[in-house]
Amino acid sequence: MRLFSLSVIAIACLSAGSLYTVDAVANDAKTLAQASTDLPTSTPVAAAQTVTDKTPVETPVATAPQDVSPAANIQATEPAATVATDATTVVPEPAPSPERANTFVNDAILPPSITWHGASESLMLSVDNEWATPFEQSSGIESPSYEATIAWLDKLAGETDKLQKVSLGKSPQGRDIWMYIASSEGINESARLKQNTKPTILVQAGIHAGEIDGKDAGMMLLRDIIKGDKSDLLEKANLLFVPMFSVDAHERSGEFNRVNQRGPVNMGWRTTANNLNLNRDYAKADTLEMQHMLRAINVWQPDLYIDVHVTDGIDYQYDVTFGYNLAQGLSPASYRWLENSYRPAVEAALTEQGHIPGPLIFAVDNADITKGMSLWNPSPRFSNGYGDARHLPTILIENHSLKPFKQRVLGTYVMLEQTLKTVGEQATKLKSAIQEDKYRASPLITLTWKSAPLAKGWDFKGIDYKLEQSPISGTEVVRWNGQPKLYPNLPVLAETVPDIKVTRPSAYYIPAQWTQVIDRLNIHGIRMTRLSKPTELKLQQYKLSNPVFNTKDFEGRQTVKAESELTKVSTTLPAGTIKISTDQPLGDLAVLLLEPQSPDSLLQWGFFNPIFTRTEYIEDYAVEPLAAKMLKDDPKLQAEFDKALTNAEFAADPEARLRWFYERSPYYDNRYLKYPVYRSR
Repeated sequence: MRLFSLSVIAIACLSAGSLYTVDAVANDAKTLAQASTDLPTSTPVAAAQTVTDKTPVETPVATAPQDVSPAANIQATEPAATVATDATTVVPEPAPSPERANTFVNDAILPPSITWHGASESLMLSVDNEWATPFEQSSGIESPSYEATIAWLDKLAGETDKLQKVSLGKSPQGRDIWMYIASSEGINESARLKQNTKPTILVQAGIHAGEIDGKDAGMMLLRDIIKGDKSDLLEKANLLFVPMFSVDAHERSGEFNRVNQRGPVNMGWRTTANNLNLNRDYAKADTLEMQHMLRAINVWQPDLYIDVHVTDGIDYQYDVTFGYNLAQGLSPASYRWLENSYRPAVEAALTEQGHIPGPLIFAVDNADITKGMSLWNPSPRFSNGYGDARHLPTILIENHSLKPFKQRVLGTYVMLEQTLKTVGEQATKLKSAIQEDKYRASPLITLTWKSAPLAKGWDFKGIDYKLEQSPISGTEVVRWNGQPKLYPNLPVLAETVPDIKVTRPSAYYIPAQWTQVIDRLNIHGIRMTRLSKPTELKLQQYKLSNPVFNTKDFEGRQTVKAESELTKVSTTLPAGTIKISTDQPLGDLAVLLLEPQSPDSLLQWGFFNPIFTRTEYIEDYAVEPLAAKMLKDDPKLQAEFDKALTNAEFAADPEARLRWFYERSPYYDNRYLKYPVYRSR
């Protein structure tokens, strides 16, 4: 997943509370300070406990030697004993320098890499084991094709009734988007899954097909559940696993697809076969793939949604980062559970297995880390913003692209395994939080947010760098050197200040002719009814002005923004008009999709663009006598016109003067620039 500048960072969110544990900050600072002077040149490896039928695989073959730096994994390993030069003196030796890796085609142009070893390596089977995944068979550097993935998972499913599969639908190129259902009862129907009362976790890999860590981690975990000693994970939770979401992009595979990412050898493409970004499509739901996924969410009703990505951007020590929307969002109870129960358990598991977990990382300035990091509340075009809006706790995993593929996959495995444990153990608390959010019905809904600095900063486990003048670009460029560095108390800018807010209407009304809008709302699962007869109502309607269209295509659409003014109207709605009550679990989502000032409203995505086109006009020769008659019949209008003429610009513009009368005449199009969605208070 790409990193953007602060103005467009809307990909995922950081959790504020997890950044500021005072004891952890002090310990990290102390540990890193010691690491900078006391690390030896020997290469300690985190001890891996022996697991039946499992042996750690060899490190991926590299033509250049690589050193192991304990500083790269400071949370998980202890420095080896220093060498005594005499009976009383212990002399620390300098830490090894990171070296350029030589495993993947782009290693030579990426920052130096520190070879990683952790206890989670013991999760891998030997390359010749019958049930080794293609990832394991390659010693952790390759990921299988679509066909090979499904063939391997189908073989595993053939060994048990605990693993079933269903197709969510066909991709534009005709591939099935498969979902595997893992349950102790061998369930393959959503109704039966709900009956077993266990919480259900939906894990989705490859929404950006090159960022495929979740697929290979999920394959290993399912193998260990079915063929290993982890079947008890299904005793308290169900798992829905989509190994490849963007299946067509997955097959647009090659060595040169993601220049900023260390493996796998061949990676899929970022966007769909139609060149659309699925993680910008949750709100507008233009793609077939997203429509299939949203229907699956509605049918299977998961209690937790995990979207696995790999990030780009700056270098740092963390290998597995993850987050969700903030406490100020639309699902505060779910946030509290994620922050206070889920995150501590997952971070502890990752740390124990030799990984360095952290919140999502988005630098204010990639060339100056001291400017700090940003937190934001993403809108529902993104997976985690969408989850917040529909009250489905959603976790965005962003593994660090500069860490080797093997390290990222194993970290994802540990996180998914602990997720099953934690959700199973805390099912009641999680379900209660979801219910609280669904029926919260806040009277005010925040549509946009402003940033403000948090009172506490972040002691950031970064990588040292310097700026060099580039003869290529003619400007300064960042050169990461691979050396761990603690950046104490970095400022954090957080989108926690409400900006545009609207009152919650009791219902929306949409005329039946806006079929595409109604269809999209239906795909989201928003409940609606139709008026069976003409109905006269007193409602509210937005009058729009000064529309500004994006001059460039964005995600296949011409987006638009307009100023809006809420007015009172009395109107008779025809039979067939759609009514959407906001008193429903997806009421908040309906508000974000239908309020014109919402960044992901269907209006801003261009679904209502025809309302900005004038289709009726009046000739000047007709306006002149019409205006004279209007002024003669209405002295108040004469006074208004006289006042308007005091504006020199208006008085000097003949077209504006004639249009002034036309707009006040009965011939004017009374639907022009009127938003065709009504609100009831």
